[in-house]
Amino acid sequence: MTRLLFLLASAGLAIGQVPHQQHPPHSADEYKHVLDHSTRDEWQKPHESVTALKLRPDEAVADIGSGTGYFSKRFAKHAAKVYAVDVDAKLLAGIAKDAPPNLTTILAAPDDPKLPAQSVDTIFFCNVLHHIDNRPAYYEKLTKALKPGGRIVVMEFHHRTLPVGPPPSMKIKEEDLVKELDQAGFKLDTRHDFLPHQYYLEFRRK
Repeated sequence: MTRLLFLLASAGLAIGQVPHQQHPPHSADEYKHVLDHSTRDEWQKPHESVTALKLRPDEAVADIGSGTGYFSKRFAKHAAKVYAVDVDAKLLAGIAKDAPPNLTTILAAPDDPKLPAQSVDTIFFCNVLHHIDNRPAYYEKLTKALKPGGRIVVMEFHHRTLPVGPPPSMKIKEEDLVKELDQAGFKLDTRHDFLPHQYYLEFRRK
């Protein structure tokens, strides 16, 4: 998948849904417009989504596939440390420009988040995990990055046709994701049901 499609899918938009544009985004500024468009808040419910995690003041969070920092910047208001992790250096530069002191960017590889060992309490994915190839190997790297008692949090679009997001062929079924993480040594701990288009799950080590 091209970087454009990755960004649009992560934001919950198809090319035909890019607001106020007659052509796909060509620059970092246009990507930012897509990912941070105000209509996303209506269904992403960012305040409720962050509040649901009950982040502790001493917590470290890794937002993998952070994009423009839609969630990273919100996490930074509640957690002690936030890592904004992405494979796009330009997007990370945009986050770093106005980042609070407790937010650090990490330029990742497609197959490696490059998080320090035992550095985070919460690893967060929003509409990103379905883009990662060889997820079992990726889960092993996540396991090494988690502190004891840490969790993996996943938002993904429901596996059906929706008014936002990628087509079903690109999505991960909820039950398949639960099985994947079970095989990686994680059990489903909490399910949040308030998002209209996404499942929202928390996993912890068995």
